[in-house]
Amino acid sequence: METNALPANVLDPDCPSRVIFQRIGDKWASLVVQVLADGPVRFSELRKMVHVVTPKVLTQTLRSLERDGLIRRTVYAQVPPRVDYELTALGASLLGPLKQLRQWAEDHVPSILEARDVYDDAQDEAVLRG
Repeated sequence: METNALPANVLDPDCPSRVIFQRIGDKWASLVVQVLADGPVRFSELRKMVHVVTPKVLTQTLRSLERDGLIRRTVYAQVPPRVDYELTALGASLLGPLKQLRQWAEDHVPSILEARDVYDDAQDEAVLRG
């Protein structure tokens, strides 16, 4: 490993942390991680808990999270095959920050919806004044 490497900086477009930041910021990835907080879950159950995600998008999300070392996929040799998904220790370390972000989002829904209404009303007025 290179010892003269610059520290990670998500604002640097060439820094690998940017890709990780984007992965964590993906709405499906963060929801999957939160669903897996309580332990292993099968694909069909995971899809039900996340809601409106398509099977294709969920599969892509799971593969990306597995590739990044955040989840583990376990296949059981039985008929029909059973596959469970669970957080790795690295994935579990993401739960604290996601919990804070979720709490902030849930606490600020009224303020954000009000700000949107004010903004949209101003835009509508500007169009009408034309």
